[in-house]
Amino acid sequence: MNGSMRAKLEQFERRLGEVNRLLSSQSAARDMAEFRRLNREHAELTQLAGHFQAWKQATRDLAAADSMRDDAGMREFADEEAAAARERIATEHATLQRLLLPRDPDDDRDVILEIRAGTGGDESALFAGDLLRMYLRYAERQRWQTELISESASDLGGYKEVILRIAGSAVYAKLKFESGTHRVQRVPETEAQGRIHTSACTVAVLPEADEAGEVQISNDELRIDVFRASGAGGQHVNKTESAVRITHLPSGIVVECQDDRSQHRNRDKAMKVLAARLKDRQAQQAHAKEAAQRKSLVGSGDRSERIRTYNFPQGRITDHRINLTLYKLDRIIAGELDEVVEALATAQQARQLEALSEELPV
Repeated sequence: MNGSMRAKLEQFERRLGEVNRLLSSQSAARDMAEFRRLNREHAELTQLAGHFQAWKQATRDLAAADSMRDDAGMREFADEEAAAARERIATEHATLQRLLLPRDPDDDRDVILEIRAGTGGDESALFAGDLLRMYLRYAERQRWQTELISESASDLGGYKEVILRIAGSAVYAKLKFESGTHRVQRVPETEAQGRIHTSACTVAVLPEADEAGEVQISNDELRIDVFRASGAGGQHVNKTESAVRITHLPSGIVVECQDDRSQHRNRDKAMKVLAARLKDRQAQQAHAKEAAQRKSLVGSGDRSERIRTYNFPQGRITDHRINLTLYKLDRIIAGELDEVVEALATAQQARQLEALSEELPV
């Protein structure tokens, strides 16, 4: 381990002591937003410090083993201990390199997930429904909480658009690579001649903005309209003006929500979606200049980019960003997304490690 890497780790050890003191102070307990932030930082620093201590112990064990080699009777034992210590040093060094990679500050956030039917008409809307069920089942496997924010159903049972809130542990970290164009190849139920059709949907995964005003929205910038909801819901839907449409005048972003009977709850849901879209817009603008340079194995993140193909006749799913092909479409569409999610995260880490290899040599 070079001096630069060790200095960083020692700095994080000192910071862990500071965070421990801050968490025990009364001021942190009173400010819940700060308390949650410190808890997240504490968990990350504790993991780093633990592996750094394990690396230091392994280096001490290696030195002790080397010192025993002068004794002929201990040489064989010393060689075994030295080999084991070197293996632990290499393992801990690799782990520390991975933990020191630049981390997305939004990884721990809940998300707003939006699915929209694209090319393909009714078949695209049906595929949007399939994607919704896939993410709902994956969320259930992860023990995440889901909340339907808004839906626009199609005539055949799919969705023209559906918006979902997903809350839990590391939701954005696991779902952020889902943003993009998802393409499906299959024979629609309405196809009499058995021809394979290609349709597409777009998915947007937006990290949710903090409730404590991370995205500043002035009431003067909003136009709020209320109207009678349409669609399923019985007599109540058509008799009360519970649906809410919010227009953010500076950006032109429009959000509608009509799925709850309460106008107040519809407004709260719409504001969450608006805040997430504004946060995403700000992030996209901030990183626009470096977007071309950041395009990598996991793609540019541009939602117009085709990221994945679901081929039903062959039972195949292909993620085009990392050239991953799996012949287990039925299981993936049933919510078993772990293999795809982990492959995308591993590809990103490999790219980052390659970039850091010269800075942090073994």
